[in-house]
Amino acid sequence: MTYSYIKTEIKDKIGMITINRPEVRNALHLDTLKEIEFVLESWRNNDDVLVVIFTGAGDKSFAAGADIVQLQKRTMLEALQPNMTATYRKIEEYEKATIAAINGFALGGGLELALACDIRIASTNAKLGLPELNLAIIPGAGGTQRLSRLIGKGKAIEMILTGDIVTASQAEEIGLISKAVLLEELMEEAKLLAAKILKKGPLAVRLAKTVIHQGADLDMGTALLLEKFAQTILMGSQDKNEGTQAFLEKRVPEFTGK
Repeated sequence: MTYSYIKTEIKDKIGMITINRPEVRNALHLDTLKEIEFVLESWRNNDDVLVVIFTGAGDKSFAAGADIVQLQKRTMLEALQPNMTATYRKIEEYEKATIAAINGFALGGGLELALACDIRIASTNAKLGLPELNLAIIPGAGGTQRLSRLIGKGKAIEMILTGDIVTASQAEEIGLISKAVLLEELMEEAKLLAAKILKKGPLAVRLAKTVIHQGADLDMGTALLLEKFAQTILMGSQDKNEGTQAFLEKRVPEFTGK
């Protein structure tokens, strides 16, 4: 299927979503978000996609944030609409692992998209930040919450209040990304990371994501109980039997996600 604002590709169990508006640094607008949501929904029950990688077209920008023209026209009541917040929540809660391959600028809503992914890697030319306060607004698609949970409240407040843009190496140092690599190595690195995840049991990947994301906001006792319930489900799965049997037989497991 052909899309107006994104490109998609499926290969080797990896689904690639490329934001395709390089002429405006891959700025995000509502139609782009709708296309992303449509693709994710179409891949939900597609066994040919087990890991999703997000990236941007070209070599300058992952996503430069919300479309400022649309933003300028947005009213107070329109700001209450789910829009970008809802899309990123769907990415965060997606059953399959997600990787942001940040190939340049990731600013505002662009960085918030990356924050909603499970793992973030970036090219060494990348620049990341939440500069919304320069426009007299705040990061409004999860940035104030996900950034502080990821890198700590103090550093998150500093980044948001100053609007400072950090380099890939600085982002790696503060834990905003997992790794910084040369631009020409970025996609290969993202695919290698995806390949590691693909070797794991799909149901275990899904439940590990759920327990980590949901448990982060719970007290320890409740979070551990959630973990125990997830483990209980996995103990009764076909994949658990296959994984342990393959280990004992010294062979590569053949997981089915059941």
